[in-house]
Amino acid sequence: MTMAEKFSTLAEEIINYQKKNDMPDTALAFNLHISVERLHNIKSMESDPTPDEKRTIEQFVR
Repeated sequence: MTMAEKFSTLAEEIINYQKKNDMPDTALAFNLHISVERLHNIKSMESDPTPDEKRTIEQFVR
């Protein structure tokens, strides 16, 4: 699996979690302790999450 595929999977997991839990970006960003802008960049794959961000996001949405 390439890096792009891993991040698109993470972005997909974030989006699916938000849909399932009816959670807007602001609430998710607050829970993850990151800015809404940072969350948008990760979801749109404009930037890669740091290893810490990736771990935090995965623990929260899984």
